Amino acid sequence: MELLHAEPALFTGLVFLFSLLVGSFLNVVIHRLPKIMEAEWHVQCAELRGETMPEAAPYNLAVPRSACPQCGHQITALENIPLLSWLWLRGRCSSCRTPISARYPLVELLTALLSAAAAWKWGVSVPTVGALLLIWTLIILAFIDLDTTLLPDSLTLPLLWLGLLFNLGGYFASLPDAVIGAMVGYLVLWSVYWLFKLVTGKEGMGYGDFKLLAAIGAWLGWQMLPVTLLLSSVVGAAIGIAMIVLVKHDRRVPIPFGPYLAGGGLVALFFGADLTQAYLGQL
Repeated sequence: MELLHAEPALFTGLVFLFSLLVGSFLNVVIHRLPKIMEAEWHVQCAELRGETMPEAAPYNLAVPRSACPQCGHQITALENIPLLSWLWLRGRCSSCRTPISARYPLVELLTALLSAAAAWKWGVSVPTVGALLLIWTLIILAFIDLDTTLLPDSLTLPLLWLGLLFNLGGYFASLPDAVIGAMVGYLVLWSVYWLFKLVTGKEGMGYGDFKLLAAIGAWLGWQMLPVTLLLSSVVGAAIGIAMIVLVKHDRRVPIPFGPYLAGGGLVALFFGADLTQAYLGQL
């Protein structure tokens, strides 16, 4: 530990390498968690109808082993090395040569880079552990929402309580600021949701967005909510308009807001205090 304290570059490098492995696991969670949730919903619906579902093969985050969805080839250990295996395989299955999405190595690299940035910023400390947990969960939530327009309660609610737990020690915000952040984060988007629904008769966002912003408020305090909301709203609006104008995106098809909230939360985690101070300085 003394060596890691004395050599921040070494600690950062170790976190980078470890987080590549974590990024590989995050890909599994992103892919499987929605399928697990869907299977649970089918079981619950069957129970409500008084039916009995046939027993299915185990499917969770651990089993079965990862395999090619096209040919069923099981991924070997050598084919599952973060970043390197995708490059070595040239982005294709070793058995049937079906293309493997570049998103898998990109998630691994994004996880490693953000984790290394947290390690460099906070060093060997409790805030680093908290920042890593926040970063990893926000990455999962962003990509699940991008794929399914879902923000699972099984992730957003534990994330909220973890934020309050870490701020018992005031690592990212004081506990009162964290509690207020959780309440205000939820109520702000809840109010926008109901105002939009009263005016248009339509739902403008999902309840998962309220819980995600509440979780960010619980981690970073209410002071970081304006930065998070401003960044996520501006970027989300710009990309949404570009999709409608340039690629003729159907306006009736919802655009997930979770990835932008997660991105705004990550910017606030690293630069929120500086951005807020710079803005107040201009005033």
